[in-house]
Amino acid sequence: MEQKQIDRINELAKKAKSPEGLTEWEEMERAALRREYIDSVLGNLKGQLDNTYIVDEKGNKIKLQKKGEK
Repeated sequence: MEQKQIDRINELAKKAKSPEGLTEWEEMERAALRREYIDSVLGNLKGQLDNTYIVDEKGNKIKLQKKGEK
């Protein structure tokens, strides 16, 4: 996510707290930007976890697996 988008999210948050509030269009924009930000963060986290290994006491690398997988 670009810094401009994060700045816009912060701008909208500040305006939402003001007495003026957000217009309907700005509320929709804020929701879309937030969803995009959350998806980006979750994608980055998934990428990190997909490349995570645990080293056992014998020094063997074991790929981290999803809960319930064997």
